[in-house]
Amino acid sequence: MKSDLRTALQREILTGDGAMGTYLYQMGFPVGISYEELNLLRPETVADVHRRYFEAGARLIETNTFSANREKLSKYGLESDVEAINRAGVELARKAVGNDAYVVGAIGSIRAGKRKNVRTADVEQSLREQIGVLLDSPVDGLLLETFYDLDELQLALRIIRSMSNLPVICQFANEGTGSTQDGVPLQEAFERLRDGGADVIGFNCRVGPNGILRSMEKLTLLAGVPFSAFPNAGLPDYVDGHYTYAATPEYFAESALRFADLGARIIGGCCGTTPEHIAAVAKALSGYVPAAPGAAAHVRPVRVSEPAPAKPAPPAAKPSLLDIVKQRKTVIVELDPPRDLDIDKFMQGSKALQDAHVDAITMADNSLAVTRMSNLALGYLVQDKLGARPLIHIACRDRNMIGTQSHLMGLHALGIDHVLAVTGDPAKFGDLPGSKSVYDLTSFEIIRMIKQLNEGIAFSGKPLKQKANFVVGAAFNPNVKHLDKAVQRLERKIEAGADYIMTQPVYDAKLIEQIHNATKHLNVPIFIGIAPLASGGNAEYLHNEVPGIQLSDEVRSRMSGLKGEEGRAMGVEIAKELLDAAMPYFNGIYLMTPFLLYEMCVDLTKYVWEKSNRHDFHLYPLSK
Repeated sequence: MKSDLRTALQREILTGDGAMGTYLYQMGFPVGISYEELNLLRPETVADVHRRYFEAGARLIETNTFSANREKLSKYGLESDVEAINRAGVELARKAVGNDAYVVGAIGSIRAGKRKNVRTADVEQSLREQIGVLLDSPVDGLLLETFYDLDELQLALRIIRSMSNLPVICQFANEGTGSTQDGVPLQEAFERLRDGGADVIGFNCRVGPNGILRSMEKLTLLAGVPFSAFPNAGLPDYVDGHYTYAATPEYFAESALRFADLGARIIGGCCGTTPEHIAAVAKALSGYVPAAPGAAAHVRPVRVSEPAPAKPAPPAAKPSLLDIVKQRKTVIVELDPPRDLDIDKFMQGSKALQDAHVDAITMADNSLAVTRMSNLALGYLVQDKLGARPLIHIACRDRNMIGTQSHLMGLHALGIDHVLAVTGDPAKFGDLPGSKSVYDLTSFEIIRMIKQLNEGIAFSGKPLKQKANFVVGAAFNPNVKHLDKAVQRLERKIEAGADYIMTQPVYDAKLIEQIHNATKHLNVPIFIGIAPLASGGNAEYLHNEVPGIQLSDEVRSRMSGLKGEEGRAMGVEIAKELLDAAMPYFNGIYLMTPFLLYEMCVDLTKYVWEKSNRHDFHLYPLSK
């Protein structure tokens, strides 16, 4: 009879099993299906995989339930099968290996490092449901694997500990960095998991043996809490229409001994590993006698110094918009990047606005999903050539997390530190409707991630050697039926880290006052949006076709039928009336230029200075 799992871990090293998903892929099952559903559709195949790993020497077998939660299964229309799939997963593993191996219920991260807009309450509900089913089945313990954030892993652990005292293995997906993806140093994360009741803490997935070894080498082994290691078989490659992994069984055998020396008491494999890899690990560990977990005298934890603290970025060459708007009226003007390769008019407009003493020129990120020139490139040009402050919009639509961080790192290198985080209009409504919207991040998440860069921590959790210095804005649409609900959403953006707010254009003086009353409790400045209308047709288009913009009946009536110079004159007149309504309440003014007709915003900017009686305001030139 085998001892219970906790006792076994005190006196021996357990060989874990290898990959399930990628091994099923190698057996001919395609990418894009629910491998967990095979517990019901192809139970003999799943059982056969378990049996092969057991015969290879694995004595800790994971159930095929990694993504068997309601949130993940709903993608396949299987949300009603959570219980059936999890129960079948335990039954198949148990029957395949009998009582000669430990069977642990596998539970994967729901957010999976993608920071999807899944509410914490929904994450908790999905985890609780799956955990409840697995605990009601004959498992020897639970395995929480491929978690990127400490926050979600702790949530899962708390749920388990509120329901059971079974052994729990907690594993991060990490790339050899010194912290989790949500910015917690690994040593601290391990200690917090230990205090929360974890029995084993380690790593799996994302990287091969070398990456996990790098992570383990940075840690001090905790007394009574051994490590676990389930690396990938290296990085995947796509060869002749198939995904392959390079790490050999022999390499895994060598790595297993290094894991054991560092204090690992469960060693298996993740993506790309096969029964051959596990057989090599089991053979290498045969006869290895571990020290008691936490007994540093009997293990060889290799300590390396922690990464040097992130260096702060050089001080800004001039005060931020936050500093200025606290002291006086502050004007930022949006100027659309061109849709072609000719930047002459854009640069002329930027020069005219800079001469009118605007505090920043802001550039949208392919607004309305229409392809325009890179705002990063134009932002650098107006900064370098004109000495103007660029304020760059960043849309979640166009870039995945890799591209978003890369984009932000480039902005930092160029000294562009004011940004506006926006969701972005769906690609299908733009000029390339066949393109795909990315939306790896929501506007809330991108704000949090930009603030993480300000701490010197990459999206992945890696140290960046410097701290960024971004001032992050958030968008606010007050043109809604229930303003109070819109303000609640805005409060969440501020909680996420927004430093200032820029509103959609407002065309109603009464609404401006309502916005002030609804937001005066907020502790960040609001730049009220005012967009001069160019014609009656422009007014009707904005009102009827552009999301988030609503014109009052009075404004539409006054603009009706007007074109050309007459239309622009009326548009400026209406905008000045709106400025009259806004300036008693808001120091921040956000003007939006229609059709590169920058003369209209030059006129309005001068009007702000005249109305505010601030002819002596101080200008802050950029240092070249």
